Amino acid sequence: MLIIPAIDILSGQAVRLHKGLREEVTVFSDNPIELIESFVNQGAERIHIVDLDGAFAGERKHSEIIAGLCNESSVPVEVGGGIRTQEALSACFSDGAQFAVLGTAAIKSPVVVEEACKAYPGRVIVAVDAKDGMVAVEGWVETSAVSATELGIRAAGWGAAALLYTDVSRDGTHAGPNIPATADLHKACGVPVIASGGISSLDDIAALKVAGIEMAVVGRAIYDKHFTVAEAVKTAI
Repeated sequence: MLIIPAIDILSGQAVRLHKGLREEVTVFSDNPIELIESFVNQGAERIHIVDLDGAFAGERKHSEIIAGLCNESSVPVEVGGGIRTQEALSACFSDGAQFAVLGTAAIKSPVVVEEACKAYPGRVIVAVDAKDGMVAVEGWVETSAVSATELGIRAAGWGAAALLYTDVSRDGTHAGPNIPATADLHKACGVPVIASGGISSLDDIAALKVAGIEMAVVGRAIYDKHFTVAEAVKTAI
């Protein structure tokens, strides 16, 4: 299983939110670039970066910072947050991202995401951010009428490289990932699923691996020193 450390950018700082709430933020670094080398040196083979300001605003806000992070990374980087148009997607790839994560656009502009999957095969990841089984959008502040499974099936049909599944209620809480929902989504859609949200222990990583999940984004547990990236990578082998 691939372990993907997360760097979430808010106001130029590396932070973690609690349940995706902007007002419940903890700052972990004033210089996110410093985190890249540490993660890679510990064995990370991919980095997950989110432009949180972009996610809330609906347009990319930290292109310069993200380009610097991509340039600093010797491993592939996946980037999400505020990517709603073909122009924004193209700019994201020009900044150095190997993969782009689209969430809100998959609900509000599905044609854009379908075209993106076809234009950039193997590089577009569709975020399935769920609140009580329904997809949340606009930086998780709105809940749509589309179920997580329904969006996953649509994305698989578009040709998405993977689905990034997050149980919003668990994100940043150390409550443990929603393993049954993550596994069910994988079975229903037949494309790789990246687990995200709530991973708090090495046991969580081991359980995801047993459930057949191929990738996992880890964030707060690393920053709160529940385990190291190196320990997570070793557990996932």
